[in-house]
Amino acid sequence: GTPQKYDPTFKGPIYDRGCTDVVCCVLLVLAIVGYVVVGIVAWTHGDPRKVIYPTDSRGQFCGQQGTPNEYRPPRPRFHAPRLLGRGGDKPKDFPVSRHLHVFSSPIQICVSKCPDRYLTYLSAYGSRTPAELEYYRQFCVPEFKNLQKPPIQVLKDKECPAMIIPSTPLARRCFPAIQAKKGVIMVGNETTYDDGHGRRRNVTELLEGAKKANVVLETRQLAMKIFEDYTVSWYWIIIGLVIAMVASFIFIVLLRFLAGIMVWVMIVMVILVLGYGIFHCYMEYAKLKGEAGSDVSLADLGFQTDLRVYLHLRQTWLAFMIILCIVEVVIILLLIFLRKRILIAIALIKEASRAVGHIMTSLLFPLCTFFLLCLCIAYWASTAVFLSTSNEAIYKVFNETACQFSGQTCKPETFNTSNVTKLCPDAQCLFAFYGGETAYHKYLIVLQFFNVFMFFWLANFVIALGQVTLAGAFASYYWAFKKPDDMPAFPLFSAFGRALRYHTGSLAFGSLILAIVQVIRVTLEYLDHRLKAADNKFAKFLLSCLKCCFWCLEKFIKFLNRNAYIMIAVYGTNFCTSARNAFFLLMRNIIRVAVLDKVTDFLFFLGKLLIVGSVGILAFFFFTHRIKLVQDTAPSLNYYWVPILTVIVGSYLIAHGFFSVYGMCVDTLFLCFLEDLERNDGSAEKPYFMSPNLKKLLKKTNKGQPEA
Repeated sequence: GTPQKYDPTFKGPIYDRGCTDVVCCVLLVLAIVGYVVVGIVAWTHGDPRKVIYPTDSRGQFCGQQGTPNEYRPPRPRFHAPRLLGRGGDKPKDFPVSRHLHVFSSPIQICVSKCPDRYLTYLSAYGSRTPAELEYYRQFCVPEFKNLQKPPIQVLKDKECPAMIIPSTPLARRCFPAIQAKKGVIMVGNETTYDDGHGRRRNVTELLEGAKKANVVLETRQLAMKIFEDYTVSWYWIIIGLVIAMVASFIFIVLLRFLAGIMVWVMIVMVILVLGYGIFHCYMEYAKLKGEAGSDVSLADLGFQTDLRVYLHLRQTWLAFMIILCIVEVVIILLLIFLRKRILIAIALIKEASRAVGHIMTSLLFPLCTFFLLCLCIAYWASTAVFLSTSNEAIYKVFNETACQFSGQTCKPETFNTSNVTKLCPDAQCLFAFYGGETAYHKYLIVLQFFNVFMFFWLANFVIALGQVTLAGAFASYYWAFKKPDDMPAFPLFSAFGRALRYHTGSLAFGSLILAIVQVIRVTLEYLDHRLKAADNKFAKFLLSCLKCCFWCLEKFIKFLNRNAYIMIAVYGTNFCTSARNAFFLLMRNIIRVAVLDKVTDFLFFLGKLLIVGSVGILAFFFFTHRIKLVQDTAPSLNYYWVPILTVIVGSYLIAHGFFSVYGMCVDTLFLCFLEDLERNDGSAEKPYFMSPNLKKLLKKTNKGQPEA
């Protein structure tokens, strides 16, 4: 590329600029209009209740107003095994569905509560206590009223299940209450049950069909304990996040005055934090020596929902210690080899500190980006849910005996007067699934794909808008010859206005390219998930290569876009021109890019690590009751790692938000610095715009010009 030539009229971000990439701007507006139309159509046809609430065999929601089941509150799913088959048949697996299945055929009913006992219809009918039969009747179809009807006819007409078993509520459905006591599988404290046909069966026959249900129940128990931990520790978690926010802000403010000292202190503190982690892991490893069960390997233990079990194994602490040692050694080696370049990085950080100090509102700008991203996520998620629930209820013919209409679609309102009931007396028109035959239903998958694509496009556009705004504000600082006197009054708002007014099309262009690559990556991940069970090694290898290539391509495009947005903010050129100029500018200074920019990124990473590590260690000592001053104040928890991990993740996000502003500032100043070196030579006609500290570091001077 050709270096920029001296322009006597150039004084920083150009104000007299025109609109760029108008075609992409129009395309984005049309896409947003189409996205809104898709959302309105989805909200018109969709019904999220299909995901949340169970339905009966007629497709009616349980316990919802305006339905026959209004006074039957939606309850968890109840599955009974297939007991209406031929004699001698074993119970079949529990079908995986969202409904209340009470017999073998897909008949589903709404119940007010789950069964709490073993009971067969024959025993309930023959009982001398009318209450038994009345209790059983709540698990029959709503139309069943005749309690004197012969039991054989009731079962033949599928009005009641042959048996009920004790069940556990979960997500408005009923699951068999399977539990293990001393290695014995039991349901309702019983190891056998009556199948309703006079045979005793072992409850283990229910186990295979309820395996998935048990996993769900165990997950639910884990989730409930985690939820309990959040209810008693949420305010302490907020306090931890506030501490992380204050620490990040103080750290950035101190960088303005003590950048050199803070960087070296940060490096030493990170090494000390990792060193303490290694020491703590060793102490825990040594303390478990000789304790019963501590020598069990992780492979032998397998996955456990109670993660505290792993902390009682020596191998766990040994693995932690090895990982921390490797990280410690890598960081020390990097610091040794890059020690001469750290001083240059410190100079850039000091300059960025001054720029942020003059534009303090830039620290709050990530909140605006975060808010817009939340809107994008909320709109995408709600549209996806409404699209996925836009299908109509499909009814099919079900019957026990052979019938030519079996499996065909039907309409409940006209089924009883159709020829089907005449030719197949035992046939029933029951709800089967959600679907549709209209053009809208056929293209639902296309609309879902468009929804995902628009989410990536708009999310990348929001991020690009934030980057251009910050770049424009910090560029106005660098190109001010007398800092801060020559800066505009409101540099951040001015940059934001220029970005939206003139460069919406360029931002749309850059984010569109990135969105296309991300959608391709998502598609490849989906294909990889579908091919996991396949044995085609060549296809898996090819897919892995494609995933790697597109991952690298996405990283490169993000890097190129970021620098292109800086050039757009400064010069007001279109996306392609800005990307080309930024790329060749960086290539002409590739050594400086590799050393200065990346060393600075590494130091920012250490800053995040210090803040997150410090707050994480503080949270660890607090929630494990190891701080004597507040030992009684800390809440009692099921899993102390729940609030600790929450604080660590939240602290990282907070620190990342603060340091992202700093990172954009350093990148902008660095690109402006390279432009300054190419445009100017320090003479009276072409003075440098860089700060005195940078000129001193690079041994540059402005001849015949007083220093700013």
